[in-house]
Amino acid sequence: MPVAARASFVRTHHGDVFDDPYEWLRDKDDRAVITHLAAENDYTEARTAHLQPLRQSIFEEIKGRTLETDLSVPSRRGNWWYYGRTVEGQQYGIHCRAPIAGPEDWTPPELSPEVAVPGEQVLLDGNIEADGFEFFSLGAFDVSDDGRRMLFAVDTTGDERYTVRVRDLETGETLPDVIADVFAGAQFSPDGATIIYSTVDDKWRPDTVWRHTVGTDAASDVTLFHEPDERFWLGAGFTRSDRYLVIGMGSSITSEEWLVPASDLSAEPQVVWPRQEGVEYSVDHAIVDGEDVLLILHNDEALDFELVRVAASDPQGERTVLLPHTPGTRLLDVDCFRDFATIEYRRGGLARIGLLDYRTGAVDELEFDEPLYTAGFGGNREWAPKLLRLGYDSFVTPNTVYDYDLATRHLLLRKRQPVLGGYRPGDYSQARVWATAKDGTQVPISLVWKRSFGDVGAAPRPVHLYGYGSYETSIDPRFSVARLSELDRGVVFAVAHVRGGGEMGRQWYEDGKLLHKRNTFTDFVDAASHLVAEGYTSPDRLVAEGGSAGGLLMGAVANLAPDLFAGILAEVPFVDALTSILDEDLPLTVIEWDEWGDPLHDPEVYAYMKSYSPYENVREVAYPKILAVTSLNDTRVLYVEPAKWVARLREVGADALLKCEMVAGHGGVSGRYNAWKERALELAWLLDVLGLSEA
Repeated sequence: MPVAARASFVRTHHGDVFDDPYEWLRDKDDRAVITHLAAENDYTEARTAHLQPLRQSIFEEIKGRTLETDLSVPSRRGNWWYYGRTVEGQQYGIHCRAPIAGPEDWTPPELSPEVAVPGEQVLLDGNIEADGFEFFSLGAFDVSDDGRRMLFAVDTTGDERYTVRVRDLETGETLPDVIADVFAGAQFSPDGATIIYSTVDDKWRPDTVWRHTVGTDAASDVTLFHEPDERFWLGAGFTRSDRYLVIGMGSSITSEEWLVPASDLSAEPQVVWPRQEGVEYSVDHAIVDGEDVLLILHNDEALDFELVRVAASDPQGERTVLLPHTPGTRLLDVDCFRDFATIEYRRGGLARIGLLDYRTGAVDELEFDEPLYTAGFGGNREWAPKLLRLGYDSFVTPNTVYDYDLATRHLLLRKRQPVLGGYRPGDYSQARVWATAKDGTQVPISLVWKRSFGDVGAAPRPVHLYGYGSYETSIDPRFSVARLSELDRGVVFAVAHVRGGGEMGRQWYEDGKLLHKRNTFTDFVDAASHLVAEGYTSPDRLVAEGGSAGGLLMGAVANLAPDLFAGILAEVPFVDALTSILDEDLPLTVIEWDEWGDPLHDPEVYAYMKSYSPYENVREVAYPKILAVTSLNDTRVLYVEPAKWVARLREVGADALLKCEMVAGHGGVSGRYNAWKERALELAWLLDVLGLSEA
């Protein structure tokens, strides 16, 4: 078993002195650090060697249920249908297009993996682009409106810093344009002559939006906007109407947007609403009765947000309320088309979608049959479509693509994800139950299980309980092929929708952040306790999982209730939270102060964070088994956090394992087969903890 050396490193803040013996692990340029991480990987591999047959079985199950050679449903844009292919044995997707039959061709062609598509053009083959790299991630991918040029952004290390290149689709030539260190997004202007992109500062915060003229050296690119405030991220994109470039900047609690006419990208940006601390808003452009208007979704004296319409020529002038603030209905997004807008919102713990009438503000909500589901619009690039694309799935219904016929108001099924091997949705059930937190708050828990093992609650069952609970992120019911390998072995999968997430509206988020953060952790413990008390499971048959900020949740509940869980799976876990949030030089830290508080300057926040930060609060108790998974090139949650945490856990005798991907980032390994193998390792460990490795 690797034993990390101890070296004194004293941290002093607000009169508190903390000697951190494992801070030396932060220097990944130190050969001793790499040697230690390699030893941890070897130890984890040795400790899980007995699970190799199970890992292989799970991998084969995932692979066997997946139609490896497949196509996505084509989406129309301009004169082309755009779609993707996957090919058996190949790690990455292939981006393709085929010509539409004519202006009235709105029905996507029914494609077959085995049959050539008339006029098909391969735009980008990820397998070719990834050749020679251990890691490959495709970021931005865009085709100019006239269909002549394509841009694509590639990351080959996992640090989420992309290089953008341009390809001429008529000749197949890759142009000399090379734009390095781009942060995720890049997009053509409507005329295809310009690329808009953003870059980061020395703390890896996207702070500058640039204008690049295709065919020129990136060194001559022009700054469109720079945001000096370290709390704000910056980004930009064109409205669907092609009328404006919207430059947006935001912290966790405040936002501001500026407009530049797409017809003159050299024009001075104009602010929509000047930033006001604590006010968030987003903007889209529409044309109503011949007038250019902006639809603005905002939370100014509207906790769950309000939708208003203003004149594009005078955005700070008179507001017409389209959707008033309604407590309990959290408005999430509005997306403008020529004749209507789509609206996404949450009510009763579920995401909902509908169509908005510009003039009346009436919403036509789309109805679905299942008690738990996830639905959302996507892939709609046309300004005046006749059909509207949306996606749908649930715990038991595989990913489904519909087109919504705007004339008949009917859903047209285009494709349901094939699940091979005889999968039948009726063999599984899903439900929502409610746990009572210690302060009386009702916490929703979503469940899915295989019916042949009996009803949940009839007898204690093995349970896999997942949680996140930060950034107002909602963990909605989604289908997972990999999860079937658990359900088919009798495991009940559950999600605790704890405070700090967004499932129950903005107040649900507010009650799980800053000096209320402990509610996130105690909600999860109370949810787990409810499942035990109601006979769903028992502590020796309960494993918890969470990643990133959900990994902080895992570390916190391990300290709060170690006897409640048999095992804890922590992925890229934020377990040394106080150390990270104290360091202004780390990526994201200043931005994160709106979420966690500022322990550097506020002694109350420092004391509060120290009271729950997992690394500082490891104690002499019997911990559940722990598997921590991280990546060396992760820029969001540094590998050093789980490395230090595992070293500290070992000091008190915990059975803790660390798996560090040496060429990957926050999202883990790249390539679908690699990702399946990674998940197979995690699920095999989880099943072993639950006593089901032989099932």
